[in-house]
Amino acid sequence: MELHQLRYFCAVARAGNFTRAAENQHVAQPSLSQQIHKLEDELGAKLFDRFPRFARLTESGKAFLPKAEAILRQVGEARAEIQEKSRAEVGTVYVGSIPTIAPYFLPPVLARFAGRYPGVSVRVIEDITSGLLDHLHHGRVDLVLLALPVRGEELQFEELFREPLFASLPETHRLASRKTIGLAEIRNEPFLLLKEGHCFRENALAACRRSRIHPNVIFESGHFSTILSMVATGMGVSVVPAMVVCKHPGCRFVRLSDDRMARSVGLMQLKHRFPTRAQRALMEELRHHARAIRANLPR
Repeated sequence: MELHQLRYFCAVARAGNFTRAAENQHVAQPSLSQQIHKLEDELGAKLFDRFPRFARLTESGKAFLPKAEAILRQVGEARAEIQEKSRAEVGTVYVGSIPTIAPYFLPPVLARFAGRYPGVSVRVIEDITSGLLDHLHHGRVDLVLLALPVRGEELQFEELFREPLFASLPETHRLASRKTIGLAEIRNEPFLLLKEGHCFRENALAACRRSRIHPNVIFESGHFSTILSMVATGMGVSVVPAMVVCKHPGCRFVRLSDDRMARSVGLMQLKHRFPTRAQRALMEELRHHARAIRANLPR
């Protein structure tokens, strides 16, 4: 069994087609097919069901895929570890982030980082928490920004900061001029929340449960910007984290008075995975920005 055979196998599994996999691997299609056949012979099992226009993993192929991916990932990490000992900060770092953090937290970090480390390219993948964990386990991202807690013995995480929650109200709302409010004070208002799958939705609902209210949710969206625009029209109220608070026409943001109503923003990676120089540099930049946020959070 050779490494290039594993790479070809994983490429076909991803592409679902021998021709596209060969193109992606920059190899002739007959050569790729031959190597897959050799791998199947060595394993004593058929890995793909072959059809005229596509290839589908067999049960044996499905069982072998995570093992092949793990081998390639470990070889890549070993290579990176050796290279890093005599190398400056170069390469590509893949960062995953939930959509309720990425547009508010990452832009200033990436702008500063690009100026300090021009040899490093950063690629950002936005997804909900479950998707990001899948990306992390399969080596598609190196670091993840998300809301804590997240469980998993194979995960290593650190809290970057905790941010308070705010009620987002129409500017004409009777409570819009207050400095703080209790969530129970808007218990009878129509609520606009993020839709299922977004972890901040659970933050908002947990805050409601703590205040013993059952919100009347009349609108759901995947983006805070849409929700705030709806709040501005007077459709209802919402709950948002501090980083979303901004000068939004038609909206007022009032801090929730219960200090326990907060979101924990954390940085996560896999345990026992060697971080490259570039990854370590970016992690330090993320921590630097988090310290600035902590210093400027509303009291």
